[in-house]
Amino acid sequence: MSSVRTRRQAAAISTPKTPSPAPRMNGAAMKGNGSAVGRAKADHPPENIFLFWPNIIGYTRIVLAFASLYYMPLHPRTCSLLYSISCLLDALDGYAARRFEQSTRFGAVLDMVTDRCTTACLLVFLASAWPRWALLFQGLISLDLASHYIHMYATLIMGGSDQSHKKVDKSRSWILNLYYTNKTVLFIFCCMNEVFFIALYLLSFSSPLLSPSLLEVNRAGDAGSTLQPGTPSAPSAFIFSNPHSAAALELARANKMDSFWPWVIAGISFPIMAGKQIINVVQLVKASRWLAEGDNEMRRAAGLPRKRSMK
Repeated sequence: MSSVRTRRQAAAISTPKTPSPAPRMNGAAMKGNGSAVGRAKADHPPENIFLFWPNIIGYTRIVLAFASLYYMPLHPRTCSLLYSISCLLDALDGYAARRFEQSTRFGAVLDMVTDRCTTACLLVFLASAWPRWALLFQGLISLDLASHYIHMYATLIMGGSDQSHKKVDKSRSWILNLYYTNKTVLFIFCCMNEVFFIALYLLSFSSPLLSPSLLEVNRAGDAGSTLQPGTPSAPSAFIFSNPHSAAALELARANKMDSFWPWVIAGISFPIMAGKQIINVVQLVKASRWLAEGDNEMRRAAGLPRKRSMK
């Protein structure tokens, strides 16, 4: 018996035990999801959001907008062409975002900021071209910026960081729901809004009715404008030492533009531009009320207002 026991002990010592397989742990059970996250990062490396196609189109819009601002005081045709292309690319970046699945929050903010800034710059020029209407143009700038800022802020605070500012429930506002969800309606309103202001810009060069200084004669008896430098019809001799320079000739040619088609375009686009301003007012009011609803809920959760005992 002892010899048998000895042989069994020797066999047990000489035969290595097979280690039992370690229990599998899913990613959630791992501390910090170490290996799972590592594999995920290896499979999907971080993308360069700034080089997405929609954002590249957005950068192109900014470059074109700056170029149009450079030509704005003296070259109305070149400025209008560059500005129009920049605005039309606004529709292309949305298509690219859907086509390449590259919709990002950065792209949405870039698009909105570009729209607001380009329109504001054009309205600033119009305010300088027609000082009598400067208050109106300043009001349109303020309404545009305030409306979109409060709407974006209310969406992030009340709707959550994952909700798009273009996702407006019909129960909250049917007009905003139609404006943001129907791409055709959105394009028409945004396009005609910019077209109206471009038409006004062209009329500042071509219409003596709106810019009577185009036909004024200064005190010295020389034909020219009495407006201050920087306005569309400022005298070329005051800006350029050589009256035959390319810029001076372009200015003289611009002041001889036919105002018929700018008047037609302004007349057609005016009702839609006015509708766009009404939408801005509705957006401002609805977003403000949405924020007020959130404030009321927060105050109720905090037990405010506290009832103070009457002495």
